[in-house]
Amino acid sequence: MKVKVGVFGAKRGMSMIRIYLHHPDAELVAVCDKDITALKKAEETAEEVGKKIALFENFDDFFNYDMDAVVLANYATEHVPYAVRLLESGRHILSEVTASETMAQAVELIEAVEKTGLIYTFAENCCYFPVAFEMQKLYEQGEIGEVMYAQGEYIHDSAPGIYTYGEKDHWRNRSYSTYYCTHSLGPILTITGRRPVQVVGFQTSEAIWKRRHGRSFATGIEMVTLDNGSIVRSIHGALKREYGCKWMVFGSKGMMESDRFDDSKIHVYREGEKIAEGEFENYNPQHKAMDLGFNVGHGNADFGAPQYFIDRILNRPDGRYAVDVYTGVDMSICGILAYRSILNGNTPIRVPNLRNKEERDEYRNDYACTASSVAGDQLIPPYPYPTDHASQEAAEYIRELSEDSEADK
Repeated sequence: MKVKVGVFGAKRGMSMIRIYLHHPDAELVAVCDKDITALKKAEETAEEVGKKIALFENFDDFFNYDMDAVVLANYATEHVPYAVRLLESGRHILSEVTASETMAQAVELIEAVEKTGLIYTFAENCCYFPVAFEMQKLYEQGEIGEVMYAQGEYIHDSAPGIYTYGEKDHWRNRSYSTYYCTHSLGPILTITGRRPVQVVGFQTSEAIWKRRHGRSFATGIEMVTLDNGSIVRSIHGALKREYGCKWMVFGSKGMMESDRFDDSKIHVYREGEKIAEGEFENYNPQHKAMDLGFNVGHGNADFGAPQYFIDRILNRPDGRYAVDVYTGVDMSICGILAYRSILNGNTPIRVPNLRNKEERDEYRNDYACTASSVAGDQLIPPYPYPTDHASQEAAEYIRELSEDSEADK
């Protein structure tokens, strides 16, 4: 019996659509998106392999369709309301990043998963980059000892309009510097198995080239203390180099890091019998969670989350590689709390362990975010200083670029 899967969000969800159309243990049955062009592309992708899927512009119609599980690939700030509703209706959830927009939503999400007993996994695909996944295995084997210090970085400068589709109120136009931290921080948590206990937030000077595109934006930095006292530096955002993700972990017996200029290569140092004397090993690890006869993005890392989600539903051993709700929340709330640190002069902020029910009440009504419809009187600014971050003129400019981009496809 195949798991019947629906995908909410046909643009970010296209890789999931393609994978589940070919998956031996899953059947893609429905796709929902407000964008007709995106739905048409999903339909054509299904037709290419001789399959027909239900298409919906309206979420309520999609919600009522017969599905066992749903991929949430909608806007990054809007996952929790849909996740909770779907969980309560009996559907398993694979959620794209981030886990929640607010601390209150983080509590609500965890309690919905606990109440329903259903599967929720977090699609942080960077955890399945071949280098990051290899680091996790090496760490579990004790190759470098206990983590002492680690670094994660996700550098992604992008042209205007690509990810906002000309929408003035798109969530990216009001996102703050540390919000989207899971690509840099997330793999460090899965590699080491540790959880964060404190965060201090920083941001760089302004990325002034973004002003033209309706944003005042800076790159986010989190200095995170883990539960064993080790320190992590996480940096992510727009800096001047081509796209890349890097991770480095120093342990008590050695260290490992991804190559600075070759994302496919890992360097591993193992100390020998004498202190400060050891050997480096350099190689290109291979990891492909499944083989469907084609490749997907990010060095085939995009296979990881959808495959291990199905493994978790079917109670298979490899389901342990799926990122559960607690770890997904840990990855995400560090960004939320780091920005509070920035707004308060870079003060250290405690990161709660929301696995513990007694720690949840403090955050149950904490709706602070940059969306007035969610935050109410707890609204915070998307940039620490006054700025017109999404003017009408800039929005029109971005919309034109977005339309040109779509026409070129």
